Amino acid sequence: MELTSIKSALDNETLTGTTVAVAGWVRTFRNDRFIALNDGSTIRNLQCVIDQEKVDATTRARFTTSAAVKCTGELVASQGSGQRVELKVTSVEVLGDSDAEKYPIQPKKHSLEFLREQAHLRFRTNTYSAVFRMRHQVSFGIHEYFDLNGYNYFHAPIITASDAEGAGEMFRVTTLDANSPPRLEANDSVDFALDFFGRESRLTVSGQLQAELAALALGKVYTFGPTFRAENSNTTRHLAEFWMIEPEAAFMDLKGDMDLAEGLCKHLIARVLKNSMDDLQFLDARLAEEEAQKPKEQRSEMGLIDRLKFVLDNPFERITYDDAINILLRSKPYQKKQFQFPVEWGIDLQSEHERYLVEKHFKKPVIVTGYPAKIKAFYMRTNAPGDFGYSEKGKTVAAMDVLFPGIGEIIGGSQREERLDVLEARMKDMNVPAEELWWYLDTRKFGTVPHAGFGLGLERFVLFVTGMGNIRDVIPFPRTPKSAEF
Repeated sequence: MELTSIKSALDNETLTGTTVAVAGWVRTFRNDRFIALNDGSTIRNLQCVIDQEKVDATTRARFTTSAAVKCTGELVASQGSGQRVELKVTSVEVLGDSDAEKYPIQPKKHSLEFLREQAHLRFRTNTYSAVFRMRHQVSFGIHEYFDLNGYNYFHAPIITASDAEGAGEMFRVTTLDANSPPRLEANDSVDFALDFFGRESRLTVSGQLQAELAALALGKVYTFGPTFRAENSNTTRHLAEFWMIEPEAAFMDLKGDMDLAEGLCKHLIARVLKNSMDDLQFLDARLAEEEAQKPKEQRSEMGLIDRLKFVLDNPFERITYDDAINILLRSKPYQKKQFQFPVEWGIDLQSEHERYLVEKHFKKPVIVTGYPAKIKAFYMRTNAPGDFGYSEKGKTVAAMDVLFPGIGEIIGGSQREERLDVLEARMKDMNVPAEELWWYLDTRKFGTVPHAGFGLGLERFVLFVTGMGNIRDVIPFPRTPKSAEF
């Protein structure tokens, strides 16, 4: 008999009264009669009721936590509360035993730190199964949104010879012998001409530059793939390997860029509210329990589901960098010297500043535009008097950051510098070698057009919609400094 998912068994009313076969992992086995079975299709368990006279004691002893079991029987109206139906088992088969003494994740509350050490098994817990089903919904929704808006899915290379961000924090890719690489006689430096790619190559930190090339022919493209940053950071918001979504669109200005970003965020939130309510309710209750343990002044004003609905229902506030600095300078935390980092024109806003703007001042997502040029990347369009996002205080760029509650910056983007002379001057000022990016400059020589795009870190967004507090808990196997297990 073909297997029925537990989600279908619980939700499909036409199956009630029929014989079905289900398979999954035992969550609990109580009173020597009731198996709580879960197959990952839903956070809910199906209660499978066995007849003790038909299942011998030796077999019953094998119904331990996380044992794999197949049950066949009739779906009947449940005798107890909490579920609509239960399975009246006529036959049961143990597919895989689980030693109760050795299985590390027992049916009790474990710390997230402990579960990270059991990353190969943590998917079987309610928390992580909910998180990764929602990660799927967000990922699928990203493709859905861009497809609906006429964007082409574009695969940027993972291996690159350029540093898109200009930060230099990249992982080298090489086949040379690490113990004795070939050397140049002139200066004893490594001779990368003998390497696999014939030059020094690295893992990408961004697919943006290549996406721009495609957008200037296909019109609208987006990348969605892994990116890598060799940053020695152990915060709750940073990973060495993470997934980025980077749309680029020709003939789009900064306003269109902001509209696209806000539309994407709202589309994804609407999708999880529609398709992930069981998981959201569980994570909402989990977050409420966590919040209750904090001092009152540190608690969030809204629960997880309320927060998502609030973001969905309200337009994002759009302000200039000037506005942001002035608001912060007038704020109580600044006047009472409660900010850890200084506030003055020219700084890169810190997470505490971003969260104040979002959570305390506007109480909604905020898009900040017109950042100082010196703190932004070389490819961002330089503003002139009258340009969108222009600031009277100094040279700024047509950049935008989307700020979310609890997260701070979740999207960073800009209108790109399409003017060849301005781009070349900016690269020179920032010591970006033009000879390495000759192909990028070519697009400004042959039919250049205004264009814009942004980057959204998938894990940052999943962090927001799940209410989790650490980015290591929303990617299957986190890669962080000194950690590449599993």
